[in-house]
Amino acid sequence: MEDEEADLPAAAPHAPGDPLGTRFRRGNLIHALLQSLPDLPSDQREAAGRTFLARPGHGLSTAQQAEILAEALGVMEHPAIAAAFGPGSLAEAPLAGRVGERLILGQVDRLLIAADTITILDFKTNRPPPATSAAAPRAYLRQMAAYRAVLRLAFPGRQVDCALVWTYGAQVMPLPAELLDLHAPA
Repeated sequence: MEDEEADLPAAAPHAPGDPLGTRFRRGNLIHALLQSLPDLPSDQREAAGRTFLARPGHGLSTAQQAEILAEALGVMEHPAIAAAFGPGSLAEAPLAGRVGERLILGQVDRLLIAADTITILDFKTNRPPPATSAAAPRAYLRQMAAYRAVLRLAFPGRQVDCALVWTYGAQVMPLPAELLDLHAPA
């Protein structure tokens, strides 16, 4: 998304106290599982996730593999968002549109387009997540408000629901329309 990085600190190859970059590797692995496992029948997801995480190149202990897989499966099974991992849903869906004079480009982690409602999910692996939606980082709120604006133009009349999904503890944080309105693109 345009200007998204303006609110984020400069990226470092590894965070202090994380010299091997395991925090980012963990997040990337969870995203990969959330992207690919929903395409499998539910009774095959756990085994496929175990096989994927056990690859030698990932360098994970058995405990780390179990923790990452549990987080991913917990998110997919969360009752508030389980439909977004079902048939007809999209993973890593590209998004582009013009809102006023602003060009919005992005990639939605999970998208479900239904007859009357569109659901946008953005996965976050921050630990611990913020306690309230208002405490979410401004860049995240701007991103979701921009995605909502593009989809509202593409699908007039449909409700667009947005949520941040914190993989840690499989916490779903719906983003109220009023909060997104404050961060909407001009």
